[in-house]
This record gives sequence, C-alpha cells and structure tokens, in this order.
Amino acid sequence: MTDTHAHLDFLEPEELLEVKAHLHELKAVLTLGVDPSRWERTLRLAQGNVHAALGLHPTSAHLLSPEVEEALRHYAREEMVRALGETGLDYYWTPDTKPAQLKALDFQAALAEELGLPLILHVRSKDGKAEEDLAAWLRLHRPRKVVLHAYGGHPALEEAGLAVGAYFSFAGPLTYKRNEALREAARRLPRERLLVETDTPFLPPEPFRGKRNRPHYVRYTLERLAEVLGLSFLEAEALTDANARVCFGWP
Repeated sequence: MTDTHAHLDFLEPEELLEVKAHLHELKAVLTLGVDPSRWERTLRLAQGNVHAALGLHPTSAHLLSPEVEEALRHYAREEMVRALGETGLDYYWTPDTKPAQLKALDFQAALAEELGLPLILHVRSKDGKAEEDLAAWLRLHRPRKVVLHAYGGHPALEEAGLAVGAYFSFAGPLTYKRNEALREAARRLPRERLLVETDTPFLPPEPFRGKRNRPHYVRYTLERLAEVLGLSFLEAEALTDANARVCFGWP
C-alpha cells in the first residue's frame, strides 16, 4: 500500500509512534509540509519509506515573499523531496486571497517544472468556483506531472485533469455512503492515473469518521477502490503502488 498524501507533522508524539509501528505495512508514505514553519520538521520525518513534499498551501499563500521563495528553492532540492505542494486554490477558508493564491501557485508550478518534480494540487470551495478556476489554470499552464489531491469529482476538474494527464488521488471520502458519484468518477478514470491517500490526520475513511486519520488507514480507501474497479485488493494495491512509483520516482 502507498499513502501519497499525509501530514505527519500534524501528529502528536504518541500518534507518530503508532504510525511508525505500522510503516512496515506500507510501500511508501508522502508527508507534506505546507508552510515555511513546517518544512524542516517535514524533512526530519522523511526517513526510510517516508518521503517529503514541500510547498505553500493556498490558505498560507499570503506568506509568499522573496525570502520564502528562496527557502523553498533550497529545501526542495533535498534528496527525500519527491514533489512540490500542496498548492492550489481554496475559496472555502480564504476566498479573499485569490490573487495571492494564484501567485503562489504559479511560483510553485514553475519551480516544480524546473526541478522535474510532480506538483500536488489542493482545491476547495462552497460553490465549485475554485474547481472551475483550477481547471482553467490547468488547461492554460499544462504542468508536466500533476496530482489532484483528495479528488472530489468535480466535472470541470475531471475534464481538465484528463486533458493534461493528471493523477487523481482518492482519500477517505471515497468510502462514504453518500459518495456514489465520486465512486462513479473513479470507475471512469484511467486506471494508470489512480492514487490513494489519507490526508492524515484529516479525512478519515469509514469506519473511522470523526477520528484522526493514520497512513495505514489507507487500506480502507484501497479496499473500496478495489471494489469499485472490480479488482481484488492485491490487484488494486499493485496498481496504485505502481502508479505512485511512476509519479513520485521512489524505489
């Protein structure tokens, strides 16, 4: 199993101990540091089969400065860094900072291209406007390798993602009873573009809703994806492990 999106730096010490006890169950985990105050800790957590991604979350886009740009350029060259992000557009929490979000997105996209790293995208809004804007951005900029993190099934984003060859990463909501439309989206998408993630400690799958997530809980999302695709668990595991390896370039 591979967890392609976690935030291990958000975990309490006792939670980290639990995570480390289960790391042997996973081929790889990608932990993301999403603002400058978290980058060094994220790099320290990236050991063994835990890899790192660094970036500026759209809700922190206002922190972008020449100094922050230089720091990200520096840290992104570390050996265990496998992606840039998460970046993107968030009109749910910070609708008034769209210009800053786009500037941060453009910078991180350019840096990802420069370093040959995948770009991990976050998107959230109440009315679908952020999804539509991100879809338009994707069509305009066409990044070489991009991951739609915690993919939610928005039609415009699906169409744009397919047009640019994006990876679609499914988190705990794939398992929620009312999310049949999201499961239908998973059935439609190219199998070689499917990933699974936890977004630890957020977005826990059934049966852990209301609790804090863990990387090894990706098993429950993977089980549901296997069911959706008509595959055995081992087939879905091999598929998503291979997709993650191609996307992020780890052994």
